[in-house]
Amino acid sequence: FPPSRLFSLLSGTFPIVIFFDLMLISDLKKGRAINWKNGVWAAVDITFVNPGKGSAFYRVKLRNVETGQSVENTFKSGENLDEASVELKDAQYLYCDSSNYHFMDSHSYEQVALSAEALSATKGFLSDNSEVRLQYVNGRPVGVVLPPKMVFTVTDAPPGVKGDSATGKTMAVTIETGATSMAPLFVKTGDKIRVNTETGEYVERA
Repeated sequence: FPPSRLFSLLSGTFPIVIFFDLMLISDLKKGRAINWKNGVWAAVDITFVNPGKGSAFYRVKLRNVETGQSVENTFKSGENLDEASVELKDAQYLYCDSSNYHFMDSHSYEQVALSAEALSATKGFLSDNSEVRLQYVNGRPVGVVLPPKMVFTVTDAPPGVKGDSATGKTMAVTIETGATSMAPLFVKTGDKIRVNTETGEYVERA
């Protein structure tokens, strides 16, 4: 394997373990972690900026997985990053309380708590008993990886107007978790829709 993409996978009933060396900044996604400035930092938010004049860059909000400290840093487009070793374990979302979101490891049945800050936008797509993957960096739980698309019930949608289905316009609808998604005007309260959990965008009726 090329040294910048060496990895190992264990499938079946075992956790999946992935080891990365170097990756491009363009490959960095929310929840993935990098070795940076003598620590391990998880990406919380990533914005690509192309100023027109000058070089494009990425503005990244990072959270230190050990201390919880948050910082914002810019990386040049095309820059290489040192990705931290990541372990993904199957889990089920249980509930949230005033301070944490609680999950159960599907293999060990151990319960794990993560803060709202650690989950970032991911928490908006957690519904009771959701099947997810807990993300560990250096043996420490740091976040959750969701399926790329999930089905939710629309709990609130503005009333549509006859002929709306042909306009191509969208509106904000609320799903069962309390999050919002931009959906076509024909979507109604009670409909089940499939949502892209990376972007929060409506995909289709389910």
